[in-house]
Amino acid sequence: MTLETISPISPAAGYLGGKRNLARRICSIIQSVDHDGYAEPFVGMGGIFFRRAARPRFEAINDISGDVTTLFRVVRRHYQALVDELEWTLASREEFDRLRAIDSACLTDIERAARFLYLQRLAFGGKVVGRTYGVQTSGPARFNLVRLRATLSSIRDRLQPVVIERLPYGDFIRRYDRPGMLFYLDPPYWDCEADYGAGVFAREDFERLAEQLAGICGQFILSINDTPGARAVFSRFNLQAVDVTYTISAGTNSARAGELIIANFPLDRAACPEAGSKPRS
Repeated sequence: MTLETISPISPAAGYLGGKRNLARRICSIIQSVDHDGYAEPFVGMGGIFFRRAARPRFEAINDISGDVTTLFRVVRRHYQALVDELEWTLASREEFDRLRAIDSACLTDIERAARFLYLQRLAFGGKVVGRTYGVQTSGPARFNLVRLRATLSSIRDRLQPVVIERLPYGDFIRRYDRPGMLFYLDPPYWDCEADYGAGVFAREDFERLAEQLAGICGQFILSINDTPGARAVFSRFNLQAVDVTYTISAGTNSARAGELIIANFPLDRAACPEAGSKPRS
């Protein structure tokens, strides 16, 4: 296995279902797997993709969201124009509501990318449907272009050799599956299928996804919330249960939740759990 060492970077914004609490564990598993290609069918804002510390020669990312793929294409090809578009934007509830009400189909790609990034930086809980303005009184505003500019610059450089697709997850997996490919999948949570919009992902898609993954030539890692339904659908694979501590916002009590890491290879090769999470039987 030949992986190039790289510097992990932070995603540009939050995203519903982001894997910040599991990132270290999942990235350790990814790095332990022999692979010469890496692909993500549900990349979102790149909560795992950007936090990895090594990469193979080939990488492809995918998301059915046109907002996500437009943002990544614009950051890679029109970084300065995007920064200029964001230059005088303030963290403001009024501006948040104004941009939320705009139909992104009426915007240029650069305007659409700027709108999406702004909304995701400020939306409570990283929601993509039914966004509300998030307020955190214990720190500075979450939209700060001085700090964001450096993150976007790092993302621009990181994406240069990466293939960016906007395909249905099944088509993406079929297109890039081969021996040596490693897929990381972060589908919608069980019982949260509608959180990404109508018609994006249905309960039946879990069965379709499991059936497809059972026949691939490559290897995969999948993470999802630990529910009886998820355990039943993915029972043919190797499952590792993990307890994770979540804090909804600053000043609130923490809560523990169960997560499943699923793979078509033995998971005993995984590194030690990260702080704040522990394996369960």
